[in-house]
Amino acid sequence: MTTSSVSISPNRIARFAGICYLVIFITGIFANFFVLESLVMPGDSAATANAITESLDLFRIGLLGFIVMVIADVLVSWALYVLFVPVNKGFSLLAAWLRQVNSAIFGIALVYLFDVLQLLSSAEYADALGLSLLQAQVMLSLNGFDMTWLIGLIFFGLHLVMLGYLIVKSGFIPKIIGMLLFIAAFGYLIDSFAH
Repeated sequence: MTTSSVSISPNRIARFAGICYLVIFITGIFANFFVLESLVMPGDSAATANAITESLDLFRIGLLGFIVMVIADVLVSWALYVLFVPVNKGFSLLAAWLRQVNSAIFGIALVYLFDVLQLLSSAEYADALGLSLLQAQVMLSLNGFDMTWLIGLIFFGLHLVMLGYLIVKSGFIPKIIGMLLFIAAFGYLIDSFAH
């Protein structure tokens, strides 16, 4: 019996990771800034509920964008693991796991947005809860999404610390990128803990 191993060149892995990062960037900016930011009116549950109700299709597309973002994030985690295994297998694995935990927590956060969609797309909830309670529940779910996402970003910040270290030690990626990731990591950690 022979064992064969398929080797993927580091350039192909890096390109794949770059494409996934581009998908994350595009879908994340669209879903967060063009969908959620345009529909959520902080401190005004009635206006928020009305804006989302009037734009349910846009809200659904935003949810789809977030789902695609999570899938791409899982793929980036794999690609970065494979790329940095030659640098340090243990740290590469830890970096991948930290990013996977962030992806899992973000996936859980999306449940809150699905709650919002269910609450506002069915008259049954409005009848059972009444308008003001329904609007309050929508804001509570949106806040739950934000808080859960912030918890995930703690793990993402820790992932960036590990990734920055791996880049500095790699010798094949400019050290300045690793240093910038350290700064970004502390930014994510400070922002998450500040909330």
